[in-house]
Amino acid sequence: MSSRTEACVGLPEAGGARSAHTLGTAPETDDGRPPEAAQEAEAPEQPPGADAFPAALREALGRRGLSLERVSQRLRARGIGVSQATLSSWQRGRSQPERARSLRAVEVLEEILDLRAGALRSLLGPRRPRGRIAPTRGESAALQVLGKDSVVEKALGERFRHFNQESGSLLIHDVVTLGESGALSNITTTNVLRASRAGADRALFVLSFDDEQAEPLDIRVTCGRLGEATYLKGLKSLVLEIHFGRELAKLETTVVSYSVDVSPSREPATHYERWSRANLHEYLQQVFFHPNALPSGCRRYFRDQVGAPPRSQRRISMNDSHSTHVLASRCKPGVHGVAWEFGD
Repeated sequence: MSSRTEACVGLPEAGGARSAHTLGTAPETDDGRPPEAAQEAEAPEQPPGADAFPAALREALGRRGLSLERVSQRLRARGIGVSQATLSSWQRGRSQPERARSLRAVEVLEEILDLRAGALRSLLGPRRPRGRIAPTRGESAALQVLGKDSVVEKALGERFRHFNQESGSLLIHDVVTLGESGALSNITTTNVLRASRAGADRALFVLSFDDEQAEPLDIRVTCGRLGEATYLKGLKSLVLEIHFGRELAKLETTVVSYSVDVSPSREPATHYERWSRANLHEYLQQVFFHPNALPSGCRRYFRDQVGAPPRSQRRISMNDSHSTHVLASRCKPGVHGVAWEFGD
């Protein structure tokens, strides 16, 4: 079992999502509607343009007090499958519904959100050009390390094209803790980010697990504010959106820290990896072993691409605290990992 995570997103080795669980939902009244939505509401007046639809959708969602998970569930109950990632992309203006199924979903959304017919659909802009779209700079860099159709791309959906383009990581510190059985118990990460443009106010992080039994039990954000925590069971991936608490100026830095407790597993962990699509000033990984489950050896390694054979392997020692670590400076894009073996 392993866990892999990049400075912003991570990678498991699993196939398509079967279910999703979002931690935390907005309150509703006994009949499933917030008090202020007791009567049918109209979408607020919006100026024409590309921002009209996402602004109206955000306003309507806020008025109804519905989480994206709840809206996705209600759409599925009506026979329309629209993921939370797609809904998030719509409300942030990263994409817009254009295909027949998506347009039908908008019509049902108007009913779910107690809007008049056409209140949202009338705000949609012209269809965007079809055909192959050149990847963005951040997406292209991620594809070089991840490859196409990765689990990261599946977990983020349409957000993959633009994820974390407003900020980048400078320093990352991962602390990996294993339990008495040798299974993963906790991951704690501190990430120093720098805004690449003014207005950056949040970042996405994806933690992924090879073991189906290794699921997040508790999530604590000690620096920043948790905006989204969605566990995609089929992908064995946890998507976190953490808000900085304010908008950053260009080149301003901020610190994000979070900790995730993991459910017990029968399978012992064998390695931990972090991939990065950009240069890191410094990366520190610490692995703490239980005194009753000490490895027979540890090594560090590097991969140019996910799935590529490891190279630059080197044995690393343990200390009296039953831990080992790897410190890398001026890290180039790729996969940095620590592996260990149990046994004689």
